[in-house]
Amino acid sequence: MRLLPHWASPYPRQHLGSDVLAGVIVTILVIPQSLAYALLAGLPPQIGLYVSIFPVIAYALFGSSMVQAVGPVAITSIMTYSMLAPIAAPGSPEYLVLAATLALGSGLLLLACGLLRLGFLAQLLSRPVIAGFISGSAVLIVFSQLKYLFGMTPAGSDAWHVISALFTQGRIDAGTLIGLTAIAVLAFSRLGLTGLLGKIGLKPASTAMIVRLVPLFVVLAGTAAVIGWNLDHRHGVAVVGSIVEGLPGLNLFLPAFAELKLLALPILLMALIGMVQNISMAQALAIRRRERIDANAELVGLGSANVVSAFYGGMPVGGGVSRSAVNVAAGAQTPLASIISALAMLAIVAGAAPLFARLPLAVLAASIIVAAISMIDLRALRQAWDYDRADGIAALGTASGVFLLGLEAGIGLGILFSLATLVYRTSTPHIAVIGRIPHSEHFRNVERYEVETIPGVIFLRIDESLFFGNLDAVESRLAGELEKAGDTRDVVLIMSAVNRVDTTAMEVLSDLNRELAGRHIRLHLAEVKGPVQDRLTGTPLWNELSGQVFLSVNDGYEALSHD
Repeated sequence: MRLLPHWASPYPRQHLGSDVLAGVIVTILVIPQSLAYALLAGLPPQIGLYVSIFPVIAYALFGSSMVQAVGPVAITSIMTYSMLAPIAAPGSPEYLVLAATLALGSGLLLLACGLLRLGFLAQLLSRPVIAGFISGSAVLIVFSQLKYLFGMTPAGSDAWHVISALFTQGRIDAGTLIGLTAIAVLAFSRLGLTGLLGKIGLKPASTAMIVRLVPLFVVLAGTAAVIGWNLDHRHGVAVVGSIVEGLPGLNLFLPAFAELKLLALPILLMALIGMVQNISMAQALAIRRRERIDANAELVGLGSANVVSAFYGGMPVGGGVSRSAVNVAAGAQTPLASIISALAMLAIVAGAAPLFARLPLAVLAASIIVAAISMIDLRALRQAWDYDRADGIAALGTASGVFLLGLEAGIGLGILFSLATLVYRTSTPHIAVIGRIPHSEHFRNVERYEVETIPGVIFLRIDESLFFGNLDAVESRLAGELEKAGDTRDVVLIMSAVNRVDTTAMEVLSDLNRELAGRHIRLHLAEVKGPVQDRLTGTPLWNELSGQVFLSVNDGYEALSHD
């Protein structure tokens, strides 16, 4: 049994300096983000710091990615809030228990999937659906933070209630001005600061580091403004408030059956989205670094992180895009950087957490809004729409469902769209009449190429497995071709793309064989794959076939051209 993770046995000493430096830098840069995402999840802000410690170490020990950073992330945070807010008041003791149960349940489910080697389940959702889900969630995140900018209390967490509250309760005060200023600064740091620093001669590495430090600068400036002008007391600017000093103890609890039953669907959805997001991010980073990941080890790592989070902090965690980007930009080479980051966060939580008590909530909201806007992937939605209209509809439908109906309904729509697209494609297979390219043994679609055909013979290629859902399409196409060519004496079904013939298809083809025989038309098969032939051998179709089974289309062409 391996006692050390794969990256630590042996540990490449040349990476030690880079990993230590990256760990310290990441800790400093993700403090505002950790506080903000806990707030987004409806939890006390310090919980975002807590789950950036031991869950991070758990993933570093059991995951397979060398540089992915785990912690509180936007998607899991908004999912936590959206799933739990209708059940309990955010921040209440009951809410905290439910959040921990959500982390524990999804963590155990991910852990089980990893141990059972079910990493392939991450492919259940198509990329357009995931892009739609993330983009819709990002818009929902933006709306969820408007209450901190405009000092309002919506009656619900959905977009409609937020819009209604914006018109009836919204106001512009000192907190609004601080938040809008923070948004402007953060947006400029993402869009224009890099070019400006480049023009004055800074090196790319220095420029990247300055840009990464801007969110921390905004947090410090916002806090300084509140303290300097006493804005929280004189103008009622909402701040984080008292943060528990020191480290929390382990909270070993056993969820009640009623809680697990209540959260069964949220746990399943949280695990599914976490699985897809984590593996996708890990794969993208591995490709960039020319490395490989183990999808099952990723699930074990993420599952372990969430189980630990349930007992220490109580908030679902995931693989963060921005956290991982900061980790890579800071020069991380192995998961030791994440362990260093966790230990540095441990020191901060132990002694410096109360320093963030007068941090204005509008600044945290600003950082969430800017990060969420960057998650809206219009390019992926447009590309899906241009390339495949069905995928485009699935992506837009998922995004719209998330925004208008909520996360659970949105992902349900996404899965429904994915299945509907799959059923539609398999039920309407591409079927081509083919002929032979002159002076060759190659066969192509008669509508695309100048080919030779045999009078009275139809070569029909079916580009899909045959099952009960697409047989009408095959029969209709064959009937149409027979009607166009009244002198047909032979029909050759080319099975090169057919990987499976189900029972219904076998029986329908057998009926078709008898029907054509009654019209003095022979039915032939060509290029039947071995596994398909094994299943067909001994069936009525195989035994009663009026024609022949040709090894290749060209064999059939040669035989029937001299018939």
